[in-house]
Amino acid sequence: MQTKPIYTQEQISAWLRGLMSVALADNDYSEQERTLFDQISHSEEWGEEVTIHNFEPINAQDLADVLGSDREVGQNFLRMAVMMALADGKYTDTEDLVIQGFCKALKQEVKAINDLRQNLEAASHHDEHHPSVLEPVKEWLDRMDIHDSRLANLICKIVPAQCPFERDIVLFGKKIMHIPAMCEINPLYDQLVGLRFRSLSYLADKGEDVSKYC
Repeated sequence: MQTKPIYTQEQISAWLRGLMSVALADNDYSEQERTLFDQISHSEEWGEEVTIHNFEPINAQDLADVLGSDREVGQNFLRMAVMMALADGKYTDTEDLVIQGFCKALKQEVKAINDLRQNLEAASHHDEHHPSVLEPVKEWLDRMDIHDSRLANLICKIVPAQCPFERDIVLFGKKIMHIPAMCEINPLYDQLVGLRFRSLSYLADKGEDVSKYC
């Protein structure tokens, strides 16, 4: 049995354009990001009015006007924006600038990101491996609830079911760690897998076939 999503088609379009803005912020449209948006563009759950093929980035105020003033809607979008920025293992200054612009327009302060920046600045004179700097982001991602089927589908697409290849984690131009191919060593592994599991559970409870994500 399908339930009506809480987001309007206009909000979903703005949401996806916002994620596109983050993906293009660093002028490095990675293979992971291309694959993700290609998958999204072929998704039936968005409805006929939502097309990704000709999407363009959206400015912060236009995004805020469409998403409205609901705090939780804004927080969930910003969580997804940070996940998009981290999709290629890097969180750059240009991506952060876009996300901070969204925060300002949405009239929200993301303490997790501000704490992350401060922790990186404080640790910059030490060894490059600082897994603890991600603690604020991990706690913030853990607070994301799933109440919309299209959002749940999007999360299942963004968070892979299988381990990605090894990579460096680079935040604001600083390498904080190297992630081997073993996903369990990924500092955000528990948060991303937990978020994906909650999304799968939500879809299954609503009667959707989740086998395509397994």
